[in-house]
Amino acid sequence: LWDRILTTVLHTLGGFATGVSTGFLAGLYLGRNPYTASVFEPYIIGINTLPRIALVPLITLMFGFGSLSKIVNSWLIVFFVVFFNTFEGVKNVDRDVVNAARMLGASPGQITRSVFIPSAMAWTFASLTPAISFALIGVVVGEFLGGESGIGYLIISSLATLEAADMMVALIVLSVVGILLATVVRRVERYLLRWQPRYSQPSDAV
Repeated sequence: LWDRILTTVLHTLGGFATGVSTGFLAGLYLGRNPYTASVFEPYIIGINTLPRIALVPLITLMFGFGSLSKIVNSWLIVFFVVFFNTFEGVKNVDRDVVNAARMLGASPGQITRSVFIPSAMAWTFASLTPAISFALIGVVVGEFLGGESGIGYLIISSLATLEAADMMVALIVLSVVGILLATVVRRVERYLLRWQPRYSQPSDAV
């Protein structure tokens, strides 16, 4: 059981990390470049509307039955969750702050680092708690269809052998893993956004 838990958690963290990083960078770039965003927007919306579970067989065919396909499944879900939040965060930056930075002589790179990224981070972190849950779901679904280990594989194996007890254990463990991962993400969010008033209040320090 511990080996299966470790396998699922590692795949989840791999998909989560790659999804957050690429989603944040893509959202930041397209948010800062409206013309490029208008070109790619139809394609992004089209891909995002596809049911993720329908892409699992294709991803498995492309990347095999190993760890890579599970990470790609997870990445594909997390990417869009983080991307859209970051994109909206960049677009909703206060233009008065941007203009003030320009008047003070800030370069485009300095404006991005000092204005756009801090503003986008608040939006991005708002998506991380559901994103880690979706990352876990993506991995488990991949283990359903093409896994050789992990919690998802344990659930499918229990179904095949009609072992209800094993299936319930797997579901309970999956729930606990999801809670722990979400708790870690929230603590990281609280630490990195401690400069915001809502995280600096004494009641939030518990």
